[in-house]
Amino acid sequence: MSTSPETPVTGGVPRPLLVRTVECDLPTGDAPDAADLLDLLGPDAPLAWVRRGDGLVAWGEAVRVEVHGADRFAAAERAWQRVLEHAIIRDEVRLPGTGPVAFGSFAFDDDSPAGGVVVVPRVVVGRRDGRTWLTTLSTAGELGPAPRLRDVVPHHHAPTSPGEVTYTDGAVDADAWLDVVARGIAAIRGGEVEKVVLAREVHARTEHPLDVRWALQRLADRYRSCWTFSVDGMIGATPELLVRSERGLVTSRVLAGTIRRTGDDDADMGRAAILAHSSKDLEEHEYAVTSVARALAPFCSSSNVPDVPFVLPLPNVLHLASDVTGVLTAPQGDDAHPSSLALAAALHPTAAVCGTPTQAARALITRIEGMDRGRYAGPVGWFGADGDGEWGIALRSAEVDRDDPRRLRLFAGCGVVAASDPAAELAESRAKLDPMRHALS
Repeated sequence: MSTSPETPVTGGVPRPLLVRTVECDLPTGDAPDAADLLDLLGPDAPLAWVRRGDGLVAWGEAVRVEVHGADRFAAAERAWQRVLEHAIIRDEVRLPGTGPVAFGSFAFDDDSPAGGVVVVPRVVVGRRDGRTWLTTLSTAGELGPAPRLRDVVPHHHAPTSPGEVTYTDGAVDADAWLDVVARGIAAIRGGEVEKVVLAREVHARTEHPLDVRWALQRLADRYRSCWTFSVDGMIGATPELLVRSERGLVTSRVLAGTIRRTGDDDADMGRAAILAHSSKDLEEHEYAVTSVARALAPFCSSSNVPDVPFVLPLPNVLHLASDVTGVLTAPQGDDAHPSSLALAAALHPTAAVCGTPTQAARALITRIEGMDRGRYAGPVGWFGADGDGEWGIALRSAEVDRDDPRRLRLFAGCGVVAASDPAAELAESRAKLDPMRHALS
């Protein structure tokens, strides 16, 4: 079914939806690895959210909801609640991610034709803290025997290489993007904004149709500390957690301030020290942390905002990072905690992907960036029947062309402040394209 703010969800939901979650065994090596989960996926529209060997993978579509406009998050929430109204749930595991779950991916901009999509899969396999479970969703008339993984896993064949990959400039070529950044700096110095995040795209064409699993496995293997995701053609490994909501606790990992790694450990230690003391990067980071803390404050009875960021090392770059945490205000009466998607909507867009002040930065992006971001830099993740879930920001990502799986759009963005240098920002954007280039190689 499809929905928009002008078209409420009606019909399209099979009745009843039967959801069954049981514990299962998943063969692993000496230590859990994301490949253990990703190897279960078939090539057709795989869904994934994995990190350090834990997470969720899923396949099949029981329900699909498409939303558009400024109301897209609320419309998706309403549709999910209507799905749950017609669900009979038998959850024998009761961990975050068990029972019915929905995966979602949303556009960065309210006016983007990319809108948003929520997919309720037919089969989910999850793992957390050494426990593995299987969730199936069916429309049969009655509950049958407990599902078995071997009965629902797709026929397995290993993903093959996409072959040779060629890259071309997107809507704005590299040289012209230097001018875009210069215009952003001029707007900052002119008092229009304090910070703006400017993005660029690179087009990739693969020799053979891309099997998304090929890219996911390479991303999860190399970027273990990131959240590797796949939702409706949007794939990537994001280092930035927009929000996790779990049993009344919320967490947001904020990244802003970046320097490229050299590959030499001693040299990188020196670069980490430079990053940690860079006034330009610390200013950029402070804007991002402040925007998250302010957005979460109305929902929290208490919060912890670190005074000093830490340096997060990734294979390609070093980031300034802060983990902002909070305790959701206790529900009163019939009130309930806001869902993780509602929190994501309140947080989006953070200063880490938009700028400060938010509305002025969004207007500046629209005026000078020269492209539609689609679902790049928008929320991507999952949530469950209780509203808890995890939503990342779709960074270090690519969009697979819906009509031609040989074509992709790769994205990278950089935070720009008054002290920024266009050439340095271009170099940073190239470093941020490395994960997806690696995934396709």
